[in-house]
Amino acid sequence: MKLAFLVFAKELTDALRDRRTLLRLLIPAVLMGPALLMALSGLIASMEERADRREVLVVNMEAAPTLKNFIERQTFTIKPAPADYEAKLRATRLLEPVLVVPKDFEARLLAGEAPTVEIVSDSANQHASAGVGPIQRLLMGFNRERAMINLALRGVSTELLEPVDIEERDLASVQARIARLTTIVPMFIIMAVLYGALTAALDSTAGERERGSLEPLLMNPVPHGAIVAGKWGAVALLGMAVALLSSLSFVPAQWLLRSDSLQAMFQFGTQEVLSFWLLQIPLAAGLSALLMALAIRSKTFKEAQAGSTLVVTAVSLMPMVSMLNPGGDAAWYPWVPGLAQNQLMLAVLKGEALRWSQVVPSIVVGAALTAVALLYVARSMRTAVAR
Repeated sequence: MKLAFLVFAKELTDALRDRRTLLRLLIPAVLMGPALLMALSGLIASMEERADRREVLVVNMEAAPTLKNFIERQTFTIKPAPADYEAKLRATRLLEPVLVVPKDFEARLLAGEAPTVEIVSDSANQHASAGVGPIQRLLMGFNRERAMINLALRGVSTELLEPVDIEERDLASVQARIARLTTIVPMFIIMAVLYGALTAALDSTAGERERGSLEPLLMNPVPHGAIVAGKWGAVALLGMAVALLSSLSFVPAQWLLRSDSLQAMFQFGTQEVLSFWLLQIPLAAGLSALLMALAIRSKTFKEAQAGSTLVVTAVSLMPMVSMLNPGGDAAWYPWVPGLAQNQLMLAVLKGEALRWSQVVPSIVVGAALTAVALLYVARSMRTAVAR
């Protein structure tokens, strides 16, 4: 253990000495997640601001005074749409849908016919698409009011229009609802672990072999297990340190959110930071050992980088699995590194209490992956000495 600690201190010192590489790792890990979270809050804030303005862009509103009266009674402001509204919607220069009223609206309405109105938007224009729902609800309210008036004039009870009272009850908690918007947070924590360990893992194996310092180190009268353990400990610690900094960066980021509703619902404090950090320990241990195992056979640092691409790609895609499976969490999710941590962190964001049955699989897999990969690294080092 003493020899392993000496190797650990040496590897940690070497890693911290390369400040330029550390900055390239820390800046994306610490800033990218909060930056995207604030961008998301800006998008939600802009939608909330538009909803508060309660404006409707209309073409040919003068042909429908009845509809105009209804919309204004709902405290909406009617504004004329620009003449080239279709081109502006396609070019994303117009961020509101447009209500188009036919010229014979009132005549067909009085004749008992149903005039056709259009809500023009562009599905590629997300802001405009988001405004379609409020206009649809306005028109549904107008239809309901007209139907009730027609029934009342004929002496028919208006209750026939709504024979069933409908009440919506949402079982999701506030944390669960906000977790749908903050699914990016666990992904950035996982990537912080990966990139924090990546450079150190490659440099302590393939990098030292390229510089010619690995073989002299192995010739020392030190057990290869101690050397491997010391190197692995430094790599895993760096991965955990970057993950901790990434988690902490979301604490001040939530104070800068522009959306009041998002800021009220997204509560990320000390408990969440600690939970996230503890959940990353099995992942950091397993990924550090796996990256070292992939790099130990490489002769150059660039060759090791190319070999680690598969791991980087696989880990970055793991959080996408749950998004592409709307049927709920599968039984094998807790046994997949990266995916298990993503699901556990999402549960923390939802305010759910974690059970040991959820956490133990990730610990078992992380420990098994660490043991197998480190044994392979030690065996490869013995082979290198024998040569």
